[in-house]
Amino acid sequence: MKQGVFEILSNTPLTEGVMRMELGGDTSAITAPGQFVNIKLDGLFLRRPISVCDWDAQKIVILYKVVGKGTEQMRHMKKGEKLDVLTGLGNGYDLTKAGDSPMLLGGGVGVPPLYRLAKDLLAAGKRVSVILGFNTKNEIFYEDEFRALGADVTVTTVDGSYGVKGFVTDAMAEKDYSYFYTCGPEPMLKAIYRAAKTSGQFSFEERMGCGFGACMGCSCKTVTGNKRICKEGPVLTKEDIIWEK
Repeated sequence: MKQGVFEILSNTPLTEGVMRMELGGDTSAITAPGQFVNIKLDGLFLRRPISVCDWDAQKIVILYKVVGKGTEQMRHMKKGEKLDVLTGLGNGYDLTKAGDSPMLLGGGVGVPPLYRLAKDLLAAGKRVSVILGFNTKNEIFYEDEFRALGADVTVTTVDGSYGVKGFVTDAMAEKDYSYFYTCGPEPMLKAIYRAAKTSGQFSFEERMGCGFGACMGCSCKTVTGNKRICKEGPVLTKEDIIWEK
């Protein structure tokens, strides 16, 4: 983990409720797809955890959905403003398990961390298929960006207004894959858990106090004992998960 001051390089809308922000600063603490940053905002006690969509040596790209006071505040921030950011948080995806043809499944704001994962897997010579799930056509983002990487992309919408009608699991049934990676709302993760033909890795969302493992506020039960979503997670393997009743 590293704390630093980042400058907003851009902050633009992708859809009515989803924004894309570029932050310039020291990214050396970020080491794996699936990690997140924790952003301090004026007037708010807790930092806001946001998954990393992409990064290079000088900047971070984050995509965020406007759902509350913190993200509403972020929506109105301008180029040149500064933010106090904790980077290198969380345990990201393990690419060594992927096999030759991994499948990535993202739902809504679970899509962003899969972008860098897809980029790295493709760079390693993998045949990557991606399924992106949304409620309706107007909510879709980053389809073209995944295609530009060279991934095989399928989009599902619950209302059938674009792509495959239904959920990501409806498109998943037709795919051949060696392993899977996923991020999204818990009902989607549970459905993938039941439908999956292979092992895989799940990225979980949870309310966080500190974001780096000190407060124990985001701990969950696993088959190998209690784990903190912010520290040992957010990525857990299929075999490690115990679903709460």
